[in-house]
Amino acid sequence: MDWLYSILDNSTLPAVTALVLGLLTAISPCPLATNLTAVAYISKDMSNRRMVFVRGLLYSLGRIVAYALLGGLLIFLIRKGEDAFGIQQAVSETGEKILGPILVLVGLFMLFGHLLHLPKFGFSGNTSGNWTRTTLGAFLLGILFAMAFCPTSGMFFFGMLIPMSAIATGGYWLPLLYAISTALPVVLIAWLLAFSMKRVGQAMKHMAVFQKWFNRIVAVLFIGVGVYYCIILLI
Repeated sequence: MDWLYSILDNSTLPAVTALVLGLLTAISPCPLATNLTAVAYISKDMSNRRMVFVRGLLYSLGRIVAYALLGGLLIFLIRKGEDAFGIQQAVSETGEKILGPILVLVGLFMLFGHLLHLPKFGFSGNTSGNWTRTTLGAFLLGILFAMAFCPTSGMFFFGMLIPMSAIATGGYWLPLLYAISTALPVVLIAWLLAFSMKRVGQAMKHMAVFQKWFNRIVAVLFIGVGVYYCIILLI
C-alpha cells in the first residue's frame, strides 16, 4: 500500500490520482470487507463459470454507476457555488445506518427466503433461479456497497476526489475513473474464478452437497458482516 501512497503524493495528473484513490479505497478495511463479501456472493455457484464472471461485472457496474452519478451531482453543485457538505454528511450517515441491517436481512433471505416464495432478486441460495434476478442482485449489491461510505472511503471520495474534480478540466470523468479503479479487484477475482479455475468449477458440478453448504456459508457471511457494521454504528 505504501507504493500507492507514494504515487498519490507525487502525481500531478488528476486521472492518475483518481485511479490511485480508487485502488486505495478498494483495499481499505471497510470497503475491503464489503468487496470480500461481494466475492463470496458472485462465486457462490462455481459450476457456472460464465455466471460468476457476469455477476462480477454487474457488481462492478453497480459501483461505477453509483460513484459516477453521485460524483457528477457533487461536482455540478460545487461548480454552481453550493456547499456539498450537507450531501456528503447525509450520504455517509445514511449508508452507515442502512448497510448493516440490509446485509443481515439479505443473509436471512438467502437462508430462509425459499420458505416465503417471494421474488429473490438474485440473493437466494438457489442458483437455478431466473438469470435476470441473479444479475440484478449483483448490480444492486454494487450500488449498496458503493454508497456505504466509511471514514476512510469518505475521505478519499468526498475530501480528495470531489474537490479535485470540481476544479479539473474534464472533472466529470474523474469519479468514473475512481469507480472503475475501486471495482478492478472484484473484476480480477471474478475473472480468475471463472476462467483460471476451470478444473475447480468442473469438479463442483459433481459436488451438490458442497454447493448447498457453500451457499449457506455465503449467507452467514452476509449476516456476520452486517452485524459487524451494526456494532460499529452503535459504538
